[in-house]
Amino acid sequence: MPRLAGNEGRMLAVIAECLYLANISMAPILGFAIILWLYYRLPPKGSDLARCHLRQAIAGSIWAGILLILLNAVILLLGGYRSTNTLITLVLYFFTVHSALLLVGMAGLANAMAGKPFVYPLIGRPCHD
Repeated sequence: MPRLAGNEGRMLAVIAECLYLANISMAPILGFAIILWLYYRLPPKGSDLARCHLRQAIAGSIWAGILLILLNAVILLLGGYRSTNTLITLVLYFFTVHSALLLVGMAGLANAMAGKPFVYPLIGRPCHD
């Protein structure tokens, strides 16, 4: 398979970051499924930039899912969904964790648009193979 040209690799990187943002905001399961499909569809000698951004999007999506599961566990431990602690827990989660995940995704999108690799802080995977 031929190596993806610079513009094609950059476009795929932008699509990966947009799908990550869609995955954690508008279309959770669908966005992640498309990211995985694109990653496994990318040829082994494909663009390093696209591969880097796809790996970041996959790692970020997995971490977002894990954190959401942990949030539900915390809510259940604090008394369930009918407890008054639920609203406080949800507000804290969305103002801190979810917002941080969105900001990291926007930084990844900005770097993808600039044609630069980007590793998500704390949750990302190294881009070098």
